[in-house]
Amino acid sequence: MCDTMVMVEPGRVLFAKNSDRDPNEAQLLDWQPRCTHRPGDQVRATWISIDQVAETAAVLLSRPFWMWGAEIGANEYGVCIGNEAVFTREPYGRPGLTGMDLLRLALERADTAAAAVDVITSLLERYGQGGGCGHENRDFTYHNSFIVADPREAYVVETAGERWATERVTAGARSISNGLTIPGFAERHADRLHTHFSRCAQRRAFTQASAGRATDVGDLMAVLRDHGTGGWAPDYSPVTGALGAPCVHPSGLAAASQTTASWVAELTPSGSSHWVTGTAAPCTGLFKPVSVTEPLDLGPEPVDRFDDRCLWWRHELLHRRALQDPERLLPRFASERADVEARWREERPPPAAAFAEADALLRTWTERVYAEQPHDRRPFWVRRYWQARDRRAGLPATPLATGVSA
Repeated sequence: MCDTMVMVEPGRVLFAKNSDRDPNEAQLLDWQPRCTHRPGDQVRATWISIDQVAETAAVLLSRPFWMWGAEIGANEYGVCIGNEAVFTREPYGRPGLTGMDLLRLALERADTAAAAVDVITSLLERYGQGGGCGHENRDFTYHNSFIVADPREAYVVETAGERWATERVTAGARSISNGLTIPGFAERHADRLHTHFSRCAQRRAFTQASAGRATDVGDLMAVLRDHGTGGWAPDYSPVTGALGAPCVHPSGLAAASQTTASWVAELTPSGSSHWVTGTAAPCTGLFKPVSVTEPLDLGPEPVDRFDDRCLWWRHELLHRRALQDPERLLPRFASERADVEARWREERPPPAAAFAEADALLRTWTERVYAEQPHDRRPFWVRRYWQARDRRAGLPATPLATGVSA
């Protein structure tokens, strides 16, 4: 499950997305340079190969470690895209392009939002969409919707099989949250049962209103961190976990998604700024500046097993500990984090310097929450769910075993 939103104003577009996937499905930042290709070249997407184009743009992607495609991304031209799962009555066909593949292909091949929409819809009609999209359950599949933005406008693209509809956004806020929303298209194609259990209507009402009030990227960071409870703790349901607000946490029988990556951007004709967590759980994560054309060495690519060399997994020590007692532990570092982000937004540091400072802070905050002796206040089914995922990932009992503590 996911949430994506934009605010379109004269001279700029604000963009934000949370990517919600399986809890151990690490997501990585992937820089791909501008490239030229030979006639007849093919590109291997997640499940199929398709014809390559003569030149592809430089892109920065946030993608699940095992996929070719991406959940969120931007290119050198200022195009930014977020993808959502949607559930429709159209049949799920043979493996084709996934929604994440379509997102990456559009970023690689388009220099405006309108051109990116054309890439998505033309490839959808030619190759179809399909194939496993889940990590724990590779048979899990869905159709897709997108918000496609550039510095001047945005588009909503919604699909059902090979059918699609678009909506242009030239002013104001627009959000999507795992349900079809374009009038007429939604009524014809939405699967009401699966859409209901995604709790997309509740999340979209929240993000639509919140995006409409946003004045800067800091406001959107706050939206992505929101648990919808007015406090630090998520509201867990035995059926859908904490799926009722943008910052998603798992444990439900019908839905068990975790926010595994977050991205906020300000797109302007004179240049764009991008801010990413590079980690799960924005409620415990730190938004850091990145550049589409400035790759960073973030260590080895993460997989679904704990590896202290990987930022995504180092942060899981903080995240999984803090969520045991969020009302007590999140305030141990949240105000310091807010000060750092405010300072960075005022005077944006080079990405490498920001990531280095962020890593030092992560280690300090992890030591701080492990120094506490919290009582795990989550419902029993949430505790049981996380115990299984921690074992599966080989998560250490303490950070001392990983070298996190100095």
